[in-house]
Amino acid sequence: MNMLTRRVLIAAAALVFASPAFAQDKSIVVASTTSTQDSGLFGHILPMFKAKTGIDVKVVAQGTGQALDTGRRGDADVVFVHARPAEEKFVSEGFGVKRYPVMYNDFVLIGPKSDPAGIKGSKDIVAALSAIKAKGSDFISRGDKSGTHQAELNLWKVAGVDIAKDKGPWYKEIGQGMGAALNTASASNAYVLADRGTWLSFKNRGDLVIAVEGDKRLFNQYGVMLVSPEKHASVKKDLGQQFIDWLVSSEGQKAIADYKINGEQLFYPNASDSGA
Repeated sequence: MNMLTRRVLIAAAALVFASPAFAQDKSIVVASTTSTQDSGLFGHILPMFKAKTGIDVKVVAQGTGQALDTGRRGDADVVFVHARPAEEKFVSEGFGVKRYPVMYNDFVLIGPKSDPAGIKGSKDIVAALSAIKAKGSDFISRGDKSGTHQAELNLWKVAGVDIAKDKGPWYKEIGQGMGAALNTASASNAYVLADRGTWLSFKNRGDLVIAVEGDKRLFNQYGVMLVSPEKHASVKKDLGQQFIDWLVSSEGQKAIADYKINGEQLFYPNASDSGA
């Protein structure tokens, strides 16, 4: 190889390594929930993560069920959701490497100030849902197999309501995310179950207020998992694990705790709680 050829090859290699396509390789896809996106949490923490690691994070915001399916297909490197039984099944089936607890907040039952079901101020979510059904008050369900939707269906079950059989015109499924469900409830003065984080960041409240909060059955835990590189060779194992490690580190946990709206904390880090 003569010197001119060598210089041409070196120059060509430099162009490849400097190209946008190569630079973009230091990125991951995180399938997560609409609540983490709509609440503004990612907008708060991802710039800090990128500043520390140089890794770009592309968030695909979906319901938890859809996010887990995205991981099953290998279309994401990391899944960050809030439905522990579904997360544990994802790992046990070999689609995820390990589940890490990250943070929690809670669900709140939102409703119109006029409170047609007469439940405002209650701390009993089961009694509140029973009253909504008994009075036929309008209720908006996400109906999208999200973590919030799964929690809602479980609460109806605890209340002794077979919603698939007992729902009437008062119960409306929209098949959309948390922001859309809140917008629909605002437009129709209906009740809706929401995660507190999205509610606090929601601007189009209209006549909606918190009707029920504080019931321990409204606890809402989030977990994160690396998609199995054994199932999908395309998974960026090292970059994805860096994101997980940062989330559960003291720095990541502080970043989550520091995210507030109007002085109110949206999520509470608990990575140190192995049982969460």
